[in-house]
Amino acid sequence: MSTVPVIEMKGINKAFSGNKVLENVEFQLLPGEVHALMGENGAGKSTLMKILTGIYERDQGTVWVKGKEVHFQNPKEAEKAGIAVIHQELNIIPHLSVYENMFLGKEITFGRFGVTNDKEMKKKTKEYLNRLGIDMDPTVEAGSLSVGQQQMIEIARAVAANTEVLIMDEPTAALTEREIESLFKVIASLKKEGVGIVYISHRMEEIFQICDRISVLRDGQFIDVKSINETSFDEIVRLMVGRQLGERFPERNIEIGEERFRVENLTRKGNFEKINFSVHKGEILGVAGLMGAGRTEIMQAIFGFRPHDEGRVFIDNKEISIKTPFDAIQTGIAFVTEDRKSQGLILELSVRENYSVTNLNKISKNGLISSQKENRLVDEMIEKLKVKTSGRELSVKSLSGGNQQKIVIGKWMGIDPKILILDEPTRGVDVGAKKEIYQLMNELTKLGVSIIMVSSELPEILGMSDRIIVIHEGKLTATIQRSEASQEKIMQSATGGSKK
Repeated sequence: MSTVPVIEMKGINKAFSGNKVLENVEFQLLPGEVHALMGENGAGKSTLMKILTGIYERDQGTVWVKGKEVHFQNPKEAEKAGIAVIHQELNIIPHLSVYENMFLGKEITFGRFGVTNDKEMKKKTKEYLNRLGIDMDPTVEAGSLSVGQQQMIEIARAVAANTEVLIMDEPTAALTEREIESLFKVIASLKKEGVGIVYISHRMEEIFQICDRISVLRDGQFIDVKSINETSFDEIVRLMVGRQLGERFPERNIEIGEERFRVENLTRKGNFEKINFSVHKGEILGVAGLMGAGRTEIMQAIFGFRPHDEGRVFIDNKEISIKTPFDAIQTGIAFVTEDRKSQGLILELSVRENYSVTNLNKISKNGLISSQKENRLVDEMIEKLKVKTSGRELSVKSLSGGNQQKIVIGKWMGIDPKILILDEPTRGVDVGAKKEIYQLMNELTKLGVSIIMVSSELPEILGMSDRIIVIHEGKLTATIQRSEASQEKIMQSATGGSKK
Protein backbone atom coordinates (compact mmCIF):
# COMPACT_ATOMS: atom_id res chain seq x y z
CA MET A 1 0.00 0.00 0.00
CA SER A 2 1.25 3.50 -0.89
CA THR A 3 2.99 5.51 1.83
CA VAL A 4 2.23 8.78 0.01
CA PRO A 5 -0.28 10.64 2.20
CA VAL A 6 -3.76 10.70 0.73
CA ILE A 7 -4.30 13.99 2.64
CA GLU A 8 -1.67 16.45 3.82
CA MET A 9 -2.41 19.85 5.35
CA LYS A 10 0.31 22.30 6.42
CA GLY A 11 0.39 25.77 7.96
CA ILE A 12 -3.42 26.07 8.09
CA ASN A 13 -4.62 29.36 9.57
CA LYS A 14 -8.23 30.49 10.01
CA ALA A 15 -9.82 33.42 11.84
CA PHE A 16 -13.42 34.55 12.22
CA SER A 17 -13.95 38.27 12.84
CA GLY A 18 -10.34 38.61 13.95
CA ASN A 19 -10.61 35.67 16.36
CA LYS A 20 -8.00 33.00 15.50
CA VAL A 21 -9.52 29.51 15.52
CA LEU A 22 -6.67 27.71 13.72
CA GLU A 23 -3.01 28.69 13.76
CA ASN A 24 -0.30 26.87 11.79
CA VAL A 25 -2.12 23.53 11.99
CA GLU A 26 -0.92 20.41 10.19
CA PHE A 27 -2.57 17.05 9.56
CA GLN A 28 -1.66 13.97 7.55
CA LEU A 29 -3.69 10.89 6.55
CA LEU A 30 -2.24 7.76 4.96
CA PRO A 31 -4.14 5.32 2.71
CA GLY A 32 -5.75 2.51 4.74
CA GLU A 33 -5.20 4.37 8.02
CA VAL A 34 -7.75 5.20 10.72
CA HIS A 35 -6.49 8.50 12.09
CA ALA A 36 -8.16 9.99 15.18
CA LEU A 37 -8.49 13.78 15.29
CA MET A 38 -8.82 14.74 18.93
CA GLY A 39 -9.11 17.84 21.07
CA GLU A 40 -11.47 19.51 23.49
CA ASN A 41 -14.69 21.02 22.16
CA GLY A 42 -13.70 24.23 20.40
CA ALA A 43 -10.14 23.02 19.69
CA GLY A 44 -10.66 23.47 15.93
CA LYS A 45 -11.29 19.90 14.70
CA SER A 46 -14.51 20.68 12.81
CA THR A 47 -13.07 23.89 11.35
CA LEU A 48 -10.05 21.98 10.01
CA MET A 49 -12.28 19.37 8.34
CA LYS A 50 -14.53 22.10 6.90
CA ILE A 51 -11.46 23.70 5.33
CA LEU A 52 -10.43 20.32 3.89
CA THR A 53 -13.88 19.78 2.35
CA GLY A 54 -14.32 23.31 0.94
CA ILE A 55 -16.97 24.55 3.36
CA TYR A 56 -14.60 27.19 4.78
CA GLU A 57 -11.92 29.15 2.93
CA ARG A 58 -8.52 28.93 4.63
CA ASP A 59 -6.63 32.16 5.35
CA GLN A 60 -3.22 30.54 4.91
CA GLY A 61 -1.70 27.12 4.36
CA THR A 62 -1.67 24.37 1.77
CA VAL A 63 -3.70 21.20 1.22
CA TRP A 64 -2.57 18.21 -0.84
CA VAL A 65 -4.72 15.29 -1.96
CA LYS A 66 -2.70 12.27 -3.21
CA GLY A 67 0.36 14.52 -3.61
CA LYS A 68 -1.43 17.20 -5.65
CA GLU A 69 -2.12 20.65 -4.20
CA VAL A 70 -5.84 21.46 -4.15
CA HIS A 71 -8.06 24.39 -3.24
CA PHE A 72 -11.67 23.20 -3.00
CA GLN A 73 -14.29 25.92 -3.36
CA ASN A 74 -17.17 23.75 -2.11
CA PRO A 75 -17.95 20.24 -0.78
CA LYS A 76 -18.93 19.03 -4.26
CA GLU A 77 -15.36 19.54 -5.48
CA ALA A 78 -14.02 17.63 -2.46
CA GLU A 79 -16.48 14.82 -3.16
CA LYS A 80 -15.28 14.59 -6.76
CA ALA A 81 -11.73 14.23 -5.42
CA GLY A 82 -12.85 11.21 -3.35
CA ILE A 83 -13.49 12.84 0.05
CA ALA A 84 -16.77 12.04 1.84
CA VAL A 85 -18.14 13.04 5.25
CA ILE A 86 -20.45 11.00 7.48
CA HIS A 87 -21.98 13.71 9.67
CA GLN A 88 -23.33 13.17 13.17
CA GLU A 89 -26.69 14.41 11.85
CA LEU A 90 -27.26 11.92 9.03
CA ASN A 91 -28.32 13.08 5.55
CA ILE A 92 -30.98 10.43 5.01
CA ILE A 93 -34.41 11.24 3.56
CA PRO A 94 -36.69 9.06 5.71
CA HIS A 95 -39.64 8.57 3.31
CA LEU A 96 -37.39 7.30 0.49
CA SER A 97 -36.21 3.69 0.22
CA VAL A 98 -32.66 2.54 0.88
CA TYR A 99 -31.81 2.36 -2.83
CA GLU A 100 -33.43 5.75 -3.56
CA ASN A 101 -31.26 7.32 -0.84
CA MET A 102 -28.20 5.54 -2.23
CA PHE A 103 -28.63 7.03 -5.70
CA LEU A 104 -30.24 10.37 -4.79
CA GLY A 105 -29.01 12.91 -7.33
CA LYS A 106 -27.07 10.16 -9.15
CA GLU A 107 -29.96 8.07 -10.46
CA ILE A 108 -29.25 5.38 -13.05
CA THR A 109 -31.51 5.98 -16.06
CA PHE A 110 -32.19 4.47 -19.47
CA GLY A 111 -33.83 5.66 -22.68
CA ARG A 112 -33.95 9.10 -24.26
CA PHE A 113 -36.42 10.35 -21.64
CA GLY A 114 -34.18 9.46 -18.69
CA VAL A 115 -36.47 6.91 -17.04
CA THR A 116 -35.01 5.73 -13.73
CA ASN A 117 -33.71 2.19 -13.82
CA ASP A 118 -34.99 1.00 -10.43
CA LYS A 119 -34.02 -2.61 -11.03
CA GLU A 120 -30.38 -1.70 -11.67
CA MET A 121 -30.26 0.69 -8.67
CA LYS A 122 -31.67 -2.03 -6.35
CA LYS A 123 -29.10 -4.50 -7.68
CA LYS A 124 -26.19 -2.06 -7.27
CA THR A 125 -27.37 -1.08 -3.77
CA LYS A 126 -27.39 -4.74 -2.74
CA GLU A 127 -23.87 -5.14 -4.16
CA TYR A 128 -22.48 -2.16 -2.26
CA LEU A 129 -24.14 -3.23 0.99
CA ASN A 130 -22.89 -6.81 0.59
CA ARG A 131 -19.39 -5.49 -0.07
CA LEU A 132 -19.51 -4.01 3.44
CA GLY A 133 -21.00 -7.18 4.93
CA ILE A 134 -24.40 -5.53 5.43
CA ASP A 135 -27.58 -7.53 4.92
CA MET A 136 -30.33 -5.01 4.17
CA ASP A 137 -33.40 -4.90 1.92
CA PRO A 138 -32.81 -2.10 -0.66
CA THR A 139 -36.56 -1.47 -0.97
CA VAL A 140 -37.30 -0.82 2.70
CA GLU A 141 -38.12 2.77 3.76
CA ALA A 142 -34.99 4.37 5.23
CA GLY A 143 -36.93 6.12 8.01
CA SER A 144 -37.99 2.75 9.43
CA LEU A 145 -34.36 1.76 10.06
CA SER A 146 -32.27 2.35 13.18
CA VAL A 147 -29.70 5.17 13.30
CA GLY A 148 -26.92 2.59 12.89
CA GLN A 149 -28.53 1.11 9.78
CA GLN A 150 -29.06 4.58 8.30
CA GLN A 151 -25.39 5.29 8.94
CA MET A 152 -24.47 2.15 6.99
CA ILE A 153 -26.44 3.51 4.02
CA GLU A 154 -24.35 6.69 4.12
CA ILE A 155 -21.13 4.67 4.26
CA ALA A 156 -22.28 2.44 1.37
CA ARG A 157 -23.15 5.59 -0.59
CA ALA A 158 -19.61 6.89 0.00
CA VAL A 159 -18.12 3.56 -1.11
CA ALA A 160 -20.28 3.67 -4.26
CA ALA A 161 -18.71 7.03 -5.09
CA ASN A 162 -15.20 5.47 -4.94
CA THR A 163 -14.37 7.43 -1.82
CA GLU A 164 -10.71 7.37 -0.81
CA VAL A 165 -11.07 9.53 2.32
CA LEU A 166 -13.93 9.10 4.78
CA ILE A 167 -14.41 11.63 7.58
CA MET A 168 -16.51 10.25 10.46
CA ASP A 169 -17.79 12.75 13.04
CA GLU A 170 -18.87 11.12 16.35
CA PRO A 171 -20.07 8.06 14.40
CA THR A 172 -21.07 5.99 17.44
CA ALA A 173 -22.85 8.69 19.47
CA ALA A 174 -26.33 7.28 18.84
CA LEU A 175 -25.52 3.62 18.16
CA THR A 176 -26.23 0.47 20.15
CA GLU A 177 -23.36 -1.83 21.19
CA ARG A 178 -24.28 -4.24 18.39
CA GLU A 179 -24.36 -1.44 15.81
CA ILE A 180 -20.95 -0.20 17.01
CA GLU A 181 -19.54 -3.70 16.47
CA SER A 182 -20.97 -3.72 12.93
CA LEU A 183 -19.50 -0.28 12.24
CA PHE A 184 -16.04 -1.37 13.39
CA LYS A 185 -16.19 -4.38 11.06
CA VAL A 186 -17.08 -2.05 8.17
CA ILE A 187 -14.18 0.27 9.12
CA ALA A 188 -11.80 -2.74 9.11
CA SER A 189 -13.12 -3.69 5.65
CA LEU A 190 -12.58 -0.15 4.31
CA LYS A 191 -9.04 -0.10 5.73
CA LYS A 192 -8.20 -3.24 3.75
CA GLU A 193 -9.44 -1.52 0.59
CA GLY A 194 -7.04 1.38 1.24
CA VAL A 195 -9.63 3.96 2.34
CA GLY A 196 -8.16 6.55 4.73
CA ILE A 197 -10.50 7.37 7.63
CA VAL A 198 -10.48 10.50 9.79
CA TYR A 199 -12.18 9.47 13.03
CA ILE A 200 -13.49 12.25 15.31
CA SER A 201 -14.71 11.00 18.69
CA HIS A 202 -14.48 11.74 22.40
CA ARG A 203 -14.76 8.05 23.30
CA MET A 204 -11.23 7.06 24.30
CA GLU A 205 -11.96 3.31 24.42
CA GLU A 206 -12.97 3.39 20.74
CA ILE A 207 -9.95 5.44 19.70
CA PHE A 208 -7.53 2.94 21.22
CA GLN A 209 -9.50 0.02 19.79
CA ILE A 210 -9.65 0.98 16.10
CA CYS A 211 -7.26 3.86 15.33
CA ASP A 212 -3.66 3.74 14.08
CA ARG A 213 -2.58 7.29 14.93
CA ILE A 214 -3.92 10.25 16.91
CA SER A 215 -3.45 13.94 16.04
CA VAL A 216 -4.21 16.34 18.88
CA LEU A 217 -5.37 19.96 18.55
CA ARG A 218 -5.59 22.40 21.45
CA ASP A 219 -6.94 25.94 21.28
CA GLY A 220 -6.64 25.94 17.48
CA GLN A 221 -3.04 24.74 17.41
CA PHE A 222 -1.49 21.42 16.38
CA ILE A 223 0.05 19.84 19.49
CA ASP A 224 1.34 16.41 18.44
CA VAL A 225 0.71 13.22 16.49
CA LYS A 226 1.12 9.87 18.22
CA SER A 227 1.12 6.26 17.09
CA ILE A 228 -1.55 4.36 19.05
CA ASN A 229 1.08 1.79 20.13
CA GLU A 230 3.32 4.44 21.65
CA THR A 231 0.89 6.47 23.71
CA SER A 232 -1.68 6.12 26.50
CA PHE A 233 -5.02 7.47 27.58
CA ASP A 234 -3.35 9.75 30.17
CA GLU A 235 -0.85 11.17 27.67
CA ILE A 236 -3.57 12.00 25.12
CA VAL A 237 -5.68 13.70 27.80
CA ARG A 238 -2.64 15.75 28.88
CA LEU A 239 -1.96 16.79 25.28
CA MET A 240 -5.62 17.75 24.79
CA VAL A 241 -6.10 19.83 27.93
CA GLY A 242 -2.52 21.03 28.52
CA ARG A 243 -2.52 19.72 32.07
CA GLN A 244 -2.77 16.50 34.05
CA LEU A 245 -6.47 15.70 34.45
CA GLY A 246 -5.88 13.37 37.39
CA GLU A 247 -8.28 10.52 37.89
CA ARG A 248 -10.80 10.21 35.10
CA PHE A 249 -13.72 10.25 37.54
CA PRO A 250 -13.65 12.35 40.72
CA GLU A 251 -13.72 10.52 44.03
CA ARG A 252 -17.18 10.13 45.56
CA ASN A 253 -17.18 10.58 49.33
CA ILE A 254 -20.79 11.68 49.65
CA GLU A 255 -22.96 10.85 52.63
CA ILE A 256 -26.13 9.34 51.15
CA GLY A 257 -29.29 10.19 53.08
CA GLU A 258 -32.80 8.83 53.32
CA GLU A 259 -35.03 7.99 50.37
CA ARG A 260 -35.92 11.07 48.34
CA PHE A 261 -37.72 9.65 45.27
CA ARG A 262 -39.52 6.41 44.41
CA VAL A 263 -41.50 4.96 41.52
CA GLU A 264 -43.77 1.93 41.85
CA ASN A 265 -45.00 -0.25 38.98
CA LEU A 266 -44.54 2.50 36.39
CA THR A 267 -45.95 1.20 33.09
CA ARG A 268 -46.49 2.51 29.57
CA LYS A 269 -47.77 -0.25 27.32
CA GLY A 270 -45.43 -0.93 24.43
CA ASN A 271 -42.51 0.92 26.07
CA PHE A 272 -41.90 -0.31 29.62
CA GLU A 273 -43.69 -2.16 32.39
CA LYS A 274 -43.68 -2.48 36.18
CA ILE A 275 -40.62 -0.30 36.79
CA ASN A 276 -39.72 -0.02 40.50
CA PHE A 277 -36.76 1.92 41.87
CA SER A 278 -35.83 4.56 44.41
CA VAL A 279 -33.15 7.25 44.80
CA HIS A 280 -31.79 8.63 48.05
CA LYS A 281 -30.65 12.14 48.95
CA GLY A 282 -27.16 12.77 47.58
CA GLU A 283 -27.16 9.55 45.57
CA ILE A 284 -26.31 9.06 41.89
CA LEU A 285 -28.40 6.26 40.44
CA GLY A 286 -26.98 5.03 37.13
CA VAL A 287 -29.44 3.72 34.54
CA ALA A 288 -27.80 1.34 32.07
CA GLY A 289 -29.14 -0.61 29.10
CA LEU A 290 -28.85 -0.85 25.35
CA MET A 291 -30.23 1.82 23.04
CA GLY A 292 -33.98 1.30 22.59
CA ALA A 293 -34.37 -0.53 25.93
CA GLY A 294 -36.79 2.12 27.20
CA ARG A 295 -34.50 4.13 29.51
CA THR A 296 -35.30 7.54 28.01
CA GLU A 297 -39.03 6.74 27.77
CA ILE A 298 -39.12 5.94 31.51
CA MET A 299 -37.47 9.27 32.34
CA GLN A 300 -39.82 11.17 30.02
CA ALA A 301 -42.82 9.54 31.75
CA ILE A 302 -41.49 10.54 35.18
CA PHE A 303 -41.07 14.12 33.94
CA GLY A 304 -44.61 14.24 32.46
CA PHE A 305 -43.34 14.49 28.90
CA ARG A 306 -45.01 11.17 28.04
CA PRO A 307 -48.18 9.76 29.65
CA HIS A 308 -48.02 6.47 31.56
CA ASP A 309 -50.78 3.90 31.93
CA GLU A 310 -50.21 3.01 35.57
CA GLY A 311 -47.80 3.46 38.43
CA ARG A 312 -47.17 5.76 41.38
CA VAL A 313 -44.48 8.37 42.03
CA PHE A 314 -43.34 9.54 45.48
CA ILE A 315 -41.14 12.41 46.65
CA ASP A 316 -40.14 12.37 50.34
CA ASN A 317 -42.59 9.49 50.82
CA LYS A 318 -45.52 11.61 49.60
CA GLU A 319 -47.36 10.51 46.46
CA ILE A 320 -47.41 13.13 43.69
CA SER A 321 -49.27 13.43 40.42
CA ILE A 322 -47.29 14.47 37.34
CA LYS A 323 -49.22 15.02 34.12
CA THR A 324 -46.98 17.64 32.46
CA PRO A 325 -43.35 18.85 32.67
CA PHE A 326 -44.67 21.93 34.52
CA ASP A 327 -46.04 19.61 37.25
CA ALA A 328 -42.63 17.91 37.47
CA ILE A 329 -40.77 21.22 37.78
CA GLN A 330 -43.20 22.39 40.49
CA THR A 331 -42.38 19.26 42.54
CA GLY A 332 -38.62 19.81 42.18
CA ILE A 333 -37.74 17.52 39.27
CA ALA A 334 -35.37 18.78 36.54
CA PHE A 335 -34.58 16.93 33.30
CA VAL A 336 -31.49 17.39 31.12
CA THR A 337 -32.49 15.64 27.88
CA GLU A 338 -30.11 13.63 25.67
CA ASP A 339 -30.72 15.89 22.64
CA ARG A 340 -29.50 19.26 23.86
CA LYS A 341 -29.87 20.98 20.49
CA SER A 342 -33.54 20.25 19.82
CA GLN A 343 -34.86 19.77 23.37
CA GLY A 344 -32.44 21.40 25.80
CA LEU A 345 -31.57 24.74 24.20
CA ILE A 346 -33.09 27.48 22.06
CA LEU A 347 -30.16 27.75 19.69
CA GLU A 348 -31.03 31.14 18.22
CA LEU A 349 -31.20 32.78 21.66
CA SER A 350 -28.29 34.06 23.73
CA VAL A 351 -26.57 32.46 26.71
CA ARG A 352 -28.48 34.89 28.95
CA GLU A 353 -31.89 34.07 27.48
CA ASN A 354 -31.31 30.31 27.68
CA TYR A 355 -30.30 30.54 31.35
CA SER A 356 -33.19 32.85 32.21
CA VAL A 357 -36.02 30.87 30.60
CA THR A 358 -36.28 28.36 33.49
CA ASN A 359 -35.57 30.92 36.22
CA LEU A 360 -38.11 33.67 35.56
CA ASN A 361 -39.50 33.46 39.09
CA LYS A 362 -36.05 34.41 40.46
CA ILE A 363 -35.47 37.39 38.19
CA SER A 364 -38.94 38.89 37.76
CA LYS A 365 -41.64 40.55 39.82
CA ASN A 366 -45.21 41.24 38.70
CA GLY A 367 -44.32 39.99 35.22
CA LEU A 368 -41.35 42.35 34.81
CA ILE A 369 -37.79 41.01 34.50
CA SER A 370 -35.11 42.74 36.53
CA SER A 371 -32.10 43.08 34.20
CA GLN A 372 -29.83 43.50 37.21
CA LYS A 373 -31.01 40.23 38.81
CA GLU A 374 -30.92 38.44 35.46
CA ASN A 375 -27.37 39.50 34.63
CA ARG A 376 -26.16 38.61 38.12
CA LEU A 377 -27.74 35.14 37.93
CA VAL A 378 -26.32 34.46 34.46
CA ASP A 379 -22.82 35.71 35.34
CA GLU A 380 -22.79 33.52 38.47
CA MET A 381 -23.73 30.46 36.41
CA ILE A 382 -21.12 31.20 33.72
CA GLU A 383 -18.42 31.53 36.38
CA LYS A 384 -19.53 28.52 38.45
CA LEU A 385 -19.76 26.18 35.47
CA LYS A 386 -16.64 27.61 33.75
CA VAL A 387 -18.53 28.24 30.51
CA LYS A 388 -16.17 29.45 27.78
CA THR A 389 -18.06 32.34 26.16
CA SER A 390 -17.17 35.86 25.05
CA GLY A 391 -20.21 37.15 26.96
CA ARG A 392 -23.76 36.49 28.09
CA GLU A 393 -25.22 37.88 24.83
CA LEU A 394 -23.44 35.35 22.60
CA SER A 395 -25.78 32.99 20.74
CA VAL A 396 -25.57 29.47 22.24
CA LYS A 397 -25.27 27.92 18.77
CA SER A 398 -21.80 29.54 18.58
CA LEU A 399 -20.58 27.55 21.60
CA SER A 400 -18.88 24.17 21.62
CA GLY A 401 -20.87 21.07 22.58
CA GLY A 402 -19.34 20.91 26.06
CA ASN A 403 -20.20 24.52 26.83
CA GLN A 404 -23.73 24.06 25.47
CA GLN A 405 -24.17 21.10 27.80
CA LYS A 406 -23.00 23.17 30.78
CA ILE A 407 -25.70 25.72 29.96
CA VAL A 408 -28.39 23.03 29.79
CA ILE A 409 -27.35 21.76 33.23
CA GLY A 410 -26.88 25.27 34.62
CA LYS A 411 -30.35 26.52 33.68
CA TRP A 412 -31.89 23.68 35.73
CA MET A 413 -29.59 24.28 38.70
CA GLY A 414 -31.31 27.65 39.09
CA ILE A 415 -34.58 26.01 40.15
CA ASP A 416 -32.78 24.23 43.05
CA PRO A 417 -34.04 20.77 42.07
CA LYS A 418 -34.57 17.90 44.49
CA ILE A 419 -34.20 15.34 41.70
CA LEU A 420 -32.03 15.90 38.62
CA ILE A 421 -32.47 13.50 35.69
CA LEU A 422 -29.45 13.50 33.35
CA ASP A 423 -29.97 11.64 30.06
CA GLU A 424 -26.57 11.05 28.37
CA PRO A 425 -25.02 14.05 30.19
CA THR A 426 -21.62 13.89 28.46
CA ARG A 427 -22.55 12.79 24.92
CA GLY A 428 -20.34 14.63 22.41
CA VAL A 429 -18.41 16.31 25.25
CA ASP A 430 -14.60 16.29 25.49
CA VAL A 431 -12.68 14.79 28.42
CA GLY A 432 -11.95 18.13 30.10
CA ALA A 433 -15.61 19.21 30.05
CA LYS A 434 -16.66 15.69 31.14
CA LYS A 435 -14.52 15.97 34.27
CA GLU A 436 -16.07 19.38 35.04
CA ILE A 437 -19.59 17.94 34.63
CA TYR A 438 -18.71 15.02 36.94
CA GLN A 439 -17.35 17.44 39.56
CA LEU A 440 -20.54 19.50 39.26
CA MET A 441 -22.60 16.32 39.84
CA ASN A 442 -20.57 15.66 42.98
CA GLU A 443 -21.16 19.20 44.22
CA LEU A 444 -24.90 18.89 43.66
CA THR A 445 -25.11 15.59 45.53
CA LYS A 446 -23.21 17.18 48.46
CA LEU A 447 -26.14 19.61 48.66
CA GLY A 448 -28.54 16.66 48.86
CA VAL A 449 -29.69 16.62 45.23
CA SER A 450 -30.65 13.13 44.00
CA ILE A 451 -29.33 12.38 40.50
CA ILE A 452 -30.67 9.81 38.03
CA MET A 453 -28.06 9.39 35.28
CA VAL A 454 -28.90 7.55 32.05
CA SER A 455 -25.73 6.73 30.12
CA SER A 456 -24.64 4.43 27.29
CA GLU A 457 -20.99 4.73 28.37
CA LEU A 458 -20.29 1.88 30.78
CA PRO A 459 -17.09 3.48 32.20
CA GLU A 460 -19.21 6.53 33.10
CA ILE A 461 -21.90 4.37 34.72
CA LEU A 462 -19.26 2.50 36.74
CA GLY A 463 -17.22 5.61 37.57
CA MET A 464 -20.02 7.88 38.79
CA SER A 465 -22.91 5.73 40.08
CA ASP A 466 -23.55 4.75 43.69
CA ARG A 467 -26.08 2.17 42.52
CA ILE A 468 -27.01 0.95 39.04
CA ILE A 469 -30.28 -0.28 37.60
CA VAL A 470 -30.31 -2.06 34.23
CA ILE A 471 -33.17 -1.89 31.71
CA HIS A 472 -33.74 -4.56 29.06
CA GLU A 473 -36.68 -4.40 26.62
CA GLY A 474 -38.71 -2.17 28.94
CA LYS A 475 -38.09 -4.20 32.09
CA LEU A 476 -35.78 -3.63 35.03
CA THR A 477 -33.51 -6.69 35.02
CA ALA A 478 -30.97 -5.85 37.73
CA THR A 479 -30.10 -3.54 40.61
CA ILE A 480 -26.35 -3.55 41.27
CA GLN A 481 -24.41 -1.92 44.10
CA ARG A 482 -21.31 0.09 43.13
CA SER A 483 -18.98 -2.34 44.95
CA GLU A 484 -20.35 -5.31 42.96
CA ALA A 485 -20.65 -3.64 39.55
CA SER A 486 -18.65 -4.63 36.47
CA GLN A 487 -19.02 -4.14 32.72
CA GLU A 488 -19.66 -7.86 32.30
CA LYS A 489 -22.42 -7.93 34.93
CA ILE A 490 -24.16 -4.87 33.45
CA MET A 491 -23.97 -6.16 29.87
CA GLN A 492 -25.30 -9.57 30.91
CA SER A 493 -28.39 -7.90 32.39
CA ALA A 494 -28.68 -5.40 29.52
CA THR A 495 -28.88 -8.22 26.99
CA GLY A 496 -31.44 -10.23 28.96
CA GLY A 497 -28.90 -12.75 30.25
CA SER A 498 -29.70 -12.22 33.91
CA LYS A 499 -32.89 -11.52 35.78
CA LYS A 500 -32.68 -10.29 39.34
